[in-house]
Amino acid sequence: MGDSTGALVSIDRVHAARAVAEELGIDAVVLTPGSDLRYLCGYAAHAMERLTALVVPRAGEPLLVVPRLEAPMVDASPAGALGLEVHAWDETDDPFAVVAREVTARLGTAPTRVAVGARTWAEHALGVHRALPGSALELATPVLDRLRMVKTPAEVEELALAGAAIDRVHARMGEWLRVGRTEAAVGADIAAAILADGHVGVDFTIVGSGPNGASPHHELSDRVVQAGDVVVVDIGGETPTGYRSDCTRTYVVGGEPDAETAGWYAVLQDAQEAAVAAVRPGVTAEQVDAVARDRIAAAGWGEHFIHRTGHGIGLDTHEAPYIVAGNDLPLEAGMAFSVEPGIYLAGRAGARIEDIVVCTDEGVRVLNNGPRGLVVLPG
Repeated sequence: MGDSTGALVSIDRVHAARAVAEELGIDAVVLTPGSDLRYLCGYAAHAMERLTALVVPRAGEPLLVVPRLEAPMVDASPAGALGLEVHAWDETDDPFAVVAREVTARLGTAPTRVAVGARTWAEHALGVHRALPGSALELATPVLDRLRMVKTPAEVEELALAGAAIDRVHARMGEWLRVGRTEAAVGADIAAAILADGHVGVDFTIVGSGPNGASPHHELSDRVVQAGDVVVVDIGGETPTGYRSDCTRTYVVGGEPDAETAGWYAVLQDAQEAAVAAVRPGVTAEQVDAVARDRIAAAGWGEHFIHRTGHGIGLDTHEAPYIVAGNDLPLEAGMAFSVEPGIYLAGRAGARIEDIVVCTDEGVRVLNNGPRGLVVLPG
């Protein structure tokens, strides 16, 4: 299928994956359709029962194993310009045997360690393992995370374009988020706007009104927005190059917030701002989480902050690095992730402020720039 990722992809990514795999003692990396495959070679293949796999052995040339009926799609994708060897298999062939044969031929012996993508379908992972019964199967996450966590300047600019596009959608929220409308109706309008402004796909539209705002991953419902509701709106989508947007803002509809709500929201805003300001090379992921968490806890709302502070973003909305206690990974320039503390009062209301940020040599670049205060919308 066609893809706009071409300018971001080069054969160097495949070679880098091979170098990391060799360093880690992995004999071969096998990647099926998904963001890892798209990252390495630019082929945005659909996952299906027929095996498509990029095979990267630690010795010899990499290859793409694809169903013959989809081989023309490889040529039409950015992968077609990389000079990869393509093995097209027929309907009566065993593609897993093809993978095993080609890996063994390149290594000169059967592999002992084979790594597959974290989101590989079980039937494909088990198929590879059955074809190479003497090998130990493991995740390719240590290989791919090392490459994908640190974005190139070109990737950062794609994320910046995505961030600006989702900011424009948030700026129009007053057109849709009104008293008397259902969350589902508001969400449908938001989804249409996401597609109309810089995205080719909608990943999620969370509209959590009133007590539903206390559920961070609330699904759209038929609840009608009431006057005075605090409403959490978390939205994101996919751009033509596959890079993602993700931004949360919190609104009050048809009335000013009461003093208590304004008070705990001010705590949240301070925590989010402080966590963003803490981002710089050498600071660990868990230290950024602690900055937000400690401020919220000190104000007496700690038990109501029930999730990590952030997640990496790129070709996936959620990817490494994760900004969470226990992750002592030092930040590096080029790492992109969300900073999104929240306060959730069960049965009452919730709020979250989320920006995508990039660690830079100088500190931090924030890719979302809409207002972070509690935005009051007319009823």
